Amino acid sequence: MKKKKTNYQRQNRVFLSLVIIFVSLCLTYAPLPGLEQTVTVVSGTELQTTLEQLEAKFEEENPNIKLSLNFQGSQEMVNKYIDQKNDFQPTILIPANGVILTELSERYKATNNTEPFYDSPRPIAKTMLVGIAWQERGKVLFPDGRFRWERLEKAMEAGDWGKIGGSSHWGSFDFVTTDPTRSNSGQLTLNLWAQSKLGGVLNSASLNNLSVRSLFSLIKKSVYQPPRSTDILLQEFIARGANDADVATVYESIALSRWDQAGTNQGKPYQIYYLNPTIETVSTAAIVRQNIDPTTVKAARKFLDFLTRPEQQVVFVQHGFRPVNNSVDLKSVPNSPWSKNIPGTEVQPSIQTLPPPNTQTITEIQRIWERAN
Repeated sequence: MKKKKTNYQRQNRVFLSLVIIFVSLCLTYAPLPGLEQTVTVVSGTELQTTLEQLEAKFEEENPNIKLSLNFQGSQEMVNKYIDQKNDFQPTILIPANGVILTELSERYKATNNTEPFYDSPRPIAKTMLVGIAWQERGKVLFPDGRFRWERLEKAMEAGDWGKIGGSSHWGSFDFVTTDPTRSNSGQLTLNLWAQSKLGGVLNSASLNNLSVRSLFSLIKKSVYQPPRSTDILLQEFIARGANDADVATVYESIALSRWDQAGTNQGKPYQIYYLNPTIETVSTAAIVRQNIDPTTVKAARKFLDFLTRPEQQVVFVQHGFRPVNNSVDLKSVPNSPWSKNIPGTEVQPSIQTLPPPNTQTITEIQRIWERAN
């Protein structure tokens, strides 16, 4: 009888041990009800494909954290956050460049008298503004293979390919850029174009002259219903084709990542042109303070740490971005768009790279654009 009791106790202990192991595994790998954190990310559309690809991997590595991804034009992101026009509560903002966050910070502190972010903003990925054109049209517009603002302006003034050396069957000349009141790439386009026109670095004072106002009026008349974001612009550029969209300014990252799509949809590729000078943009992330508790902040920091690790930076490169982690080499990344022989693409283009315009210049660009007719 005693032996049977001992066996019974031993079986109980084994069963209890198995229960403890099972519960421990559940605690380790399964989110407990009430403990799951949701990190709401608002990003520029240029990062949409990359972040959607990385979402599942992050949630698999962090089962107690759920990501909610939202995408807006960079300027639209700032305006909606400041004016509280979102129907969700953002945790992380990732506009196309850090200057946009500086603008947000200045506007936020002016009305709230407090810091808007928990930590210093963190760089996530880099790219630059480039020009693109369907190849046969680019050869006519830029015969020496170099993007030139003055050639673009003359083509817009002429309005017809037949008047600038192209085939009369090509019809009207169509340039596309994004809405500078909603998108950063549109702001950078106007900044570089006006700078080329004036022959020097811009500021809010030098922008306000007749030649710049005339230029903006010409562009505004020529660009019908400019898209709200750069990725939407390129999708429309590819869908419309050469008869409705000839030349555009976009980020290098998007131009590279959607290049295959152009060949599939139109049966021919577009050419990439490096602007000289151009503006480098660094997609930069900030964790906001407003209505965000410390536990969610901790989860948000995990996500930003995740994005800047080499494994994820490789994914950014595969989508056409340049890495912010110096341990990642463009040439050695498998399936890198820089290894696809995309027309015009260079790993290290011989061009001058400028920082983005400051918030005062961006504000003046938007003001002149809105008043242009």
